[in-house]
Amino acid sequence: MANYNTPKSGFEIRADLLSQAQGLLEMNIERDNSKVYQHNENFPNDKKGLGEQHISPEQVIAVARQLNEFVNEK
Repeated sequence: MANYNTPKSGFEIRADLLSQAQGLLEMNIERDNSKVYQHNENFPNDKKGLGEQHISPEQVIAVARQLNEFVNEK
């Protein structure tokens, strides 16, 4: 169980933001894949391919920076 009275270190905050960013990007891919699968099931004569399945470290860092900016807004 997490202790919410102890502040997190900068390293812990960055690790959490990177994990959340990767999770968001993975969910976006899964959601897009589901749309393609549903389309292909409904329109077998108009099949579409899956989009990009790879998440680069640069993408994860960019999203983590966006999350960090949001957290730091005043």
